[in-house]
Amino acid sequence: MNANLSLDELKDAADEGRLDTVLVCLVDMQGRLMGKRFHIQHFLSSAWQETHCCNYLLATDLEMGTPDGYQSTSWESGYGDYVMKPDLSTLRPMPWLEGTAMVLCDVIDHHTHEPVPHSPREILKRQIERCESLGLTPLMATELEFFLFKDSLETLRNQHYMALEPISAYNEDYHIFQTTKEEPIMRRLRNTLYAAGIPVENSKGEAESGQEELNIRYADALACADHHTIAKHATKEIAWQQGHSATFLSKWHSDRVGSASHVHVSLQQDGKSVFYDANEPLGMSTLMSQFVAGQLAYAADFTVFLAPYVNSYKRFVKGSFAPTKIAWSVDNRTAGFRLCGDGSPGIRIECRIPGADINPYLTQAALLAAGLKGLEEKMELEPAVTGDVYNDDSMPEIPNQLAKACEKFKHSTFMREAFGDDVVDHYVRCAEWEQEQFDQAVTQWEIARGFERA
Repeated sequence: MNANLSLDELKDAADEGRLDTVLVCLVDMQGRLMGKRFHIQHFLSSAWQETHCCNYLLATDLEMGTPDGYQSTSWESGYGDYVMKPDLSTLRPMPWLEGTAMVLCDVIDHHTHEPVPHSPREILKRQIERCESLGLTPLMATELEFFLFKDSLETLRNQHYMALEPISAYNEDYHIFQTTKEEPIMRRLRNTLYAAGIPVENSKGEAESGQEELNIRYADALACADHHTIAKHATKEIAWQQGHSATFLSKWHSDRVGSASHVHVSLQQDGKSVFYDANEPLGMSTLMSQFVAGQLAYAADFTVFLAPYVNSYKRFVKGSFAPTKIAWSVDNRTAGFRLCGDGSPGIRIECRIPGADINPYLTQAALLAAGLKGLEEKMELEPAVTGDVYNDDSMPEIPNQLAKACEKFKHSTFMREAFGDDVVDHYVRCAEWEQEQFDQAVTQWEIARGFERA
């Protein structure tokens, strides 16, 4: 399947009046699409080569605030420009938006003409290049979990997000009847994403009322992250178009399960899996064992890329299908890493730690970097754990707070070697700012608990 557009096809669509707008987008630190809407004729005349944006777009928080402490840009440096250079291989229609196409951009320094190293897409591309230098092609897939709510985003915002009501009333995990009621959103999501060249496999109800899962076919690592980002964006837009709302918040209610984004990883060489060896136990090649050992060894170092917000850590609850321990097991959903497809050429490792709020480029880059470190050091994989991993006290805990994960990331020699000091320091500041903002907040829980009784 290839729904991507060439420039000639885009010109034909413009001439025929089928398309009139092109979204020119970069991916920000939070994994969101940021950019401009171009009239298609101007895009065809010049903007297909490049456009510009303020360099604060890779140094903001969720509220588009401009925190201090970033070395790449600041008020002191005047907040200059980056070049947005369209990657024309990503040019595609957006069928859920009338007359619209979109393209993803690489972010280039206006003065050095070099890629901006802390751009999420660039971070992933560098780890892919490291794999390719070894003759390896990383294949990845992400599962997108999210909640749908009855009311619109505008209504919920005006209600200060109180009394949130999911679109369904009961756990709809694999439930066909309940998900039939949600087809005005989910059918449109599946079909328009497919028409946009996103290889959607299926959607299903997840393990809570109003919770959905969207599954997209395995792809090369960069395409996987692109697909994830576009699909997440489309989910929000299509739910909004239908008068509803969608959230990828990791944990929206203390009594509800959280939303994950499990990431599947395998490596190929010359079109064949190098993770599979029929002569080894479980079909795990030595290379796969070393790769997984690296992911386990350094998972705590990059947890900040698997759980980027204060809220992300509320999801790690025993008995919730969200892991709490850094361990691997065979087809066991209580572990942080699950071996899938054992004994077959489809063998792969699934990381179950990431929440739905991840930036997929950063998550995938970290998983690849850790696996490559395992190969470099020829790490030995400990035996798989069995049974209820939640209650296995011999296994190391996933960092359970953003501040802890940030400290681990900040002082990680491995992460600094893999990503560079400037990139690590940039994302350390991102995590620190998120924690600082939360530390200043007065929550509804504090008010309700202490207003009268304190």
